Amino acid sequence: MGSVKIALSLFFVVAGLYVGVELVPVYYSNYEFADAITNEATISTYNTKSEEEIRDTIFKKAQEYGVPVTKEQIKVHRSGTTGTGSLMIDAPYMVHIDFPGYPVDLHFDPSTNNKSPF
Repeated sequence: MGSVKIALSLFFVVAGLYVGVELVPVYYSNYEFADAITNEATISTYNTKSEEEIRDTIFKKAQEYGVPVTKEQIKVHRSGTTGTGSLMIDAPYMVHIDFPGYPVDLHFDPSTNNKSPF
């Protein structure tokens, strides 16, 4: 009986580590990418970058962090005038993970809406 408990405990520890190794990098990349989107929106609200230039910057950040998003998925919308308007960035994407016997699709939607205080 004692060896069965040890084997089950070892199985659950190994399974937990495996799941962690698969999921932690994906969630960490999403966190970094969402932070980059927020920073870009904050900076770009107050400068004259076009929507296409902002999209290119966000796409480069996605490639840097290994986020599987295309330029077409990145939506940038500026309303109002530069410096006094608002900027919305949305970049939804999906990551597929093949766990043994249980494939998982993780859907992420990093986005921000930055409004000028003026």
